[in-house]
Amino acid sequence: MTNKEKYKQAFSAIHISDEFSLEVRKVKKTSKTKKTNQMVASVAAFLLLVGGSTVAYAANLGGIQRTIQLWIHGDQTEVTIDFSADGSYGMEYSDGEGDTVHQGGGGVAFNPDGSERPLSEDELLDHLDDPDVRYEDDGSVWIYYFNQKIDITDKFDDNVCYTQVSNGEETLFMTIKYQNGWCSSPHKYQSPSSFN
Repeated sequence: MTNKEKYKQAFSAIHISDEFSLEVRKVKKTSKTKKTNQMVASVAAFLLLVGGSTVAYAANLGGIQRTIQLWIHGDQTEVTIDFSADGSYGMEYSDGEGDTVHQGGGGVAFNPDGSERPLSEDELLDHLDDPDVRYEDDGSVWIYYFNQKIDITDKFDDNVCYTQVSNGEETLFMTIKYQNGWCSSPHKYQSPSSFN
């Protein structure tokens, strides 16, 4: 959902009362009022010039920065994320204990002609919505996918687990090799020998 759509949705419920009226009054301006207005306009123009320069400088430093909501470890979390033109990202968020966590990644995709290109913001965001497999200190193994926390500790057979996860719109077939990676597909379970 774009910012424009969010604003439209947020303010769609606001309506002007029928009792509201607008009166126009003519006021004779004195020279003192004119001087005050000129001074206010000068200060506003100065602040706009300085503020605009600062924004342009900050925008050129780190690429595109956004604050978004992501599912992290089964909880919806506010994340500040910087996207770079080279197909990488860096993000920062507070975990459940209030500690700041820094995380990053990125990658490339291959064009039909075999050349590579940096991943786009949308491709990076799609990757961040992928399931996450975690090995806990107590020996348990968990899948985190959107608002789900799934314990798969007892589902391993010969160090391989096959399981499905769904976000309500899409079902993924996951193949997990114990402490040796995992893959998912919307079509079928992948062979453990096809990755790593």
